[in-house]
Amino acid sequence: QVQLVESGGGSVQDGGSLRLSCAASGSILRINAMGWYRQAPGNQRELVAHISRGGSTNYADSVKGRFTISRDNAKNTVYLQMNSLKPEDTAVYYCNANVNSRSYIGSVYAYDYWGQGTQVTVSS
Repeated sequence: QVQLVESGGGSVQDGGSLRLSCAASGSILRINAMGWYRQAPGNQRELVAHISRGGSTNYADSVKGRFTISRDNAKNTVYLQMNSLKPEDTAVYYCNANVNSRSYIGSVYAYDYWGQGTQVTVSS
């Protein structure tokens, strides 16, 4: 019922920058927390950055000082500004959103949704 559409991935050289965007649409009453995760081949999906509805942020140690997560609640969109990219940042990046929706009987429920993933490749 909710779709997350990501954009902004691509290939850059070591030290370059990218900005990822993720727009949510569908049956949305409110989006609670949002986050970005990444998964490299053979690895588990890991948290990159997290942002609460009120704007509190949390980052993986590996990206602190280089990445910035932000959101626009009016647009149901979350962003990830990635600066000083390193080859070890290469992965598929996934957007996540915890979304409040209303059931057919009128109850409000929360559910996690995921984007399709966007490839980020950083070459040395």
